[in-house]
This record gives sequence, C-alpha cells and structure tokens, in this order.
Amino acid sequence: MIETRLLHYFLTVARERSITGAAKALHITQPTLSRQMALLEDELGTTLFLRGSRPLSLTDEGFLLRRRAEEILELVEKTETEVSSHEEQVEGIVSIGCGELTSVRLLTDLIADFSQQYPRVSFDVYTATADQIKRRMDNGLTDVGLLLEPVDLERYEHIRMPVKERWVAVMPSGVPLAKREHVTAQELSNIPVILPSRQKVHDEVANWFGNSYEKLHIIGVSNLSTNAAMMVRAGLGYALIVEGALPFLEQSEVCMVPLYPELTATSVLAWKRSQPFSTATGRFLEYIKCFLSMDR
Repeated sequence: MIETRLLHYFLTVARERSITGAAKALHITQPTLSRQMALLEDELGTTLFLRGSRPLSLTDEGFLLRRRAEEILELVEKTETEVSSHEEQVEGIVSIGCGELTSVRLLTDLIADFSQQYPRVSFDVYTATADQIKRRMDNGLTDVGLLLEPVDLERYEHIRMPVKERWVAVMPSGVPLAKREHVTAQELSNIPVILPSRQKVHDEVANWFGNSYEKLHIIGVSNLSTNAAMMVRAGLGYALIVEGALPFLEQSEVCMVPLYPELTATSVLAWKRSQPFSTATGRFLEYIKCFLSMDR
C-alpha cells in the first residue's frame, strides 16, 4: 500500500524536476527525499526517474504514476472535505463536469440560485466531453455531469435538461455561405471539415451527412469547440459544433450558420446511481431535481 505522503513527495519531485529543489519545497533534507523515492520505486518494482538527466526526467512509468497520483490526491482531498462537512451548517465543494453547451446557461442559473441559499458551498467546474466526465464520475472525482446525448446512462441517475442544443457550422465570416440562413450537407461536402472527436456524437453528425459523409474531407477532429473555432480561424476548414459551445463568438472573423435539415440534441444532468455524496452535493441534487421536475 503506497502512502499518500510518498505520492505527494513524488509529485513535488516531478514538478521541481530536481531532488534538491523538491527537498527545499518540502522542508526535508535531500538524502531523506532520495531515500523516500528509492523506497517508492522498490514498492512499485519499477524505475520512475531517468538517473543522470538534468533536469530530472520521468520514465514512461513515472509519467503514468504522475497522472494517477494527481487523481488519487485530488480524490483524497475531496473525500476529506466531504467527511468534515456538518449537517447543521451546509458547506463544502460540489464538483461538476460539463461540456460546452447551451444548457450550461441554465446550469449556472441553478448554481447561482443555490448559492444564495447555501453561501458556504462552492463549485468546482471541469469542462470536457461526456466520456471524460463519466470517467471522472466513475473515479469519484466529479459529482454531477452535464452530458450531451447520445450517452450511455445505464449506471447513472439523470434528469434531461429542458434545452435544445442546435448544431451549426462554424466558418470564416467572409465566405459566401456565411450570409446564408442555413447550410446543407451537400454544400459542406467539398469543404475541409473539423468534426467532434467523441465517437457517439461523431456518429450523429455522420448520420446527418448521409451519403455525403463518404466524400467528406475531414481535416481534423476536436473535443472542445473553442479549439475547433481556432482551427477555423486559421483557415483549416469549417467546424461542426453545437451552437451553445460558443455563446460569445466574435463574428468579425468566424461565424455560425445552422445546419439544414436541422440537427438537434439534448443534454442530461447525471450522477452515479447509489453513490454516497457529501451533504453539500446531496442538497444540490435535491435542489436541481425539484427545480427541473416542476412544470416550466
């Protein structure tokens, strides 16, 4: 069993890229830290550092441990915060994962209203694709996920958001198609395109293209729409995203044109089934379930 203290020491060495610098940051002696790192390597039965390199470098196994150690210590900190919260005074952190979606506007309104009732509760918002957020929920790093459908929800409870996500094409503002009210699959078939990298969503877009999909020049894929828009700005092609992903788009360089026939999606607010939550997260879930179940 690896002590969290050793993981903390290891991450400090990895960050400082020096035993000497890490020892100063940790307020321990260099020989002590060297022994601790040797002990960690013995426990794992592998080499974590490339000896003799300046600055100190990690092996492939070291890079893997660094990623896992960051997740483990984040989970430990989150657990300590949850366990130390008190019922009579609701406080703590609610961790939320979300995509770049129109429904984020409603979610942030819910957070703002909840914060007025429970000012000691804070929120940790992580932006990523639905698949990445689900992995974090499965690992206990994220409590609630706002996920773009289609998505597998077999292990989750969820509430569907009352918001329609509309797909659009992002293109340079000066091109002829930018003046159109909508754009068709045929019109996009001869233009380099940037598609979403998440497979289930990618398949939805491919179905919209129909027979034209086989003719597409897919110049790249992106998991975040802001990066896709930067690729459009650089002249790589047109990007297909959901409209809410770029709510404050500066249209002097790139603009959004809806797809035709219209392609829409929905999103869900989801959390692990039978998962024990902190008092703060439990109260937040009660609040959103009550709010979203009301006739609006």
